[in-house]
Amino acid sequence: MDKISIPTARLMLLASQGLDRAPDRPAVKTDLLESIRRMGLLQIDTIHVVARSHNLVLWSRLGDYPCDWLDELLVEGALFEYWAHAACFLPIEDYPLYRRRMLDGIANGEGPLRWAVKWSREHSQVMDRVRAHLRENGAVRSAEFENKDRPSGGWWNWKEEKDALEAMLLTGEVMIARRQNFQRIYDLRERVLPGWDDSAALSTQEMRRELILRAVSALGIATPAWISEYFRQPKTGLPQRLDALVSEGLLQQVEVDGLGGSAYIHSDRRELLEEAAGVKREPTLTTLLSPFDPLVSDRQRARELFDFDYTIECYTPAAKRRYGYFTLPILHRGQLIGRLDPKAHRAQGVFEIKALHLEPGVPLSEEMVADLAAVLRRLAAWHGTPSLVFRRSNPPELTALLEAAS
Repeated sequence: MDKISIPTARLMLLASQGLDRAPDRPAVKTDLLESIRRMGLLQIDTIHVVARSHNLVLWSRLGDYPCDWLDELLVEGALFEYWAHAACFLPIEDYPLYRRRMLDGIANGEGPLRWAVKWSREHSQVMDRVRAHLRENGAVRSAEFENKDRPSGGWWNWKEEKDALEAMLLTGEVMIARRQNFQRIYDLRERVLPGWDDSAALSTQEMRRELILRAVSALGIATPAWISEYFRQPKTGLPQRLDALVSEGLLQQVEVDGLGGSAYIHSDRRELLEEAAGVKREPTLTTLLSPFDPLVSDRQRARELFDFDYTIECYTPAAKRRYGYFTLPILHRGQLIGRLDPKAHRAQGVFEIKALHLEPGVPLSEEMVADLAAVLRRLAAWHGTPSLVFRRSNPPELTALLEAAS
């Protein structure tokens, strides 16, 4: 069994995610779709103190692009929305995978479908009313239903029509046709995906195998725990499936020094492994990452590969926050070197860096300062907030260095 170092595994992950090198040309719309295919998923999140997470994840890989392109890909049918490890944009060709997840969840009451199936059965009249409305009136936002009984203020106060639409989305009866000011527009599946037949859904075994292969390919090198987490697959039966895929030559078993246990690479990553192990592919990209970027969304993997302990603190009371509300990890030439707490003040054209923290032991260098200043200028300009304002940093002298370089 081949032994691989942590730096090689790290480089494999970066290259597989498209985070080792900057693109050599401006992005076009099809690049967004190819990047999502490469990752296998693109998590959706509503927070937008800077760009929404799904837009930022793509920017980290592709550079500047119009955010409308993502909405257009959804309308054009190149993407669909469903639950992977969270709510995600997914390539439409993966619908047969996720339709099997829906069908299994409906039959077994697994995962997020447990709530959807139970709620649908207990509120059959509401479900029938919403179905009839969709058939008669076409696509709909949940906001178009009157809320006569419930107070506003949070997802737990969803009106029953919103609950019905979400249950229908999870079970596959409706899909997201488009978004309007980020609000979901729901429509019946037969209008969004005409001609679909459930006979085209993969079998459960095929789905499990395919999601394992896609997770390993997206990660470059993956332990069983990382594989299970990437698409939130059950751990039961995973060792047997991995052994079968190794026997078929689709995966190769390796060992990563310092991690313990086995890890796996996809057959399509063998050439990349040779480049990474021979240090023929040095990472050169410096960028900022969303808290939900696949590179760091598995916090345990980030600790094991990058020695980077990261927690998003937007759900932490303000008085208990250590770094900030929505800190962005800083990726510099293959290392996670720190995090910053930004805020885009769009009306004023100001991009504020409330705080910037380097990891302990990260040395200041002209190269790092120049790279970081350049990426901050690009991010600020992309937001339409070209005026950079720095408040504080750790180490303190970094603030003046960045101001001078920006």
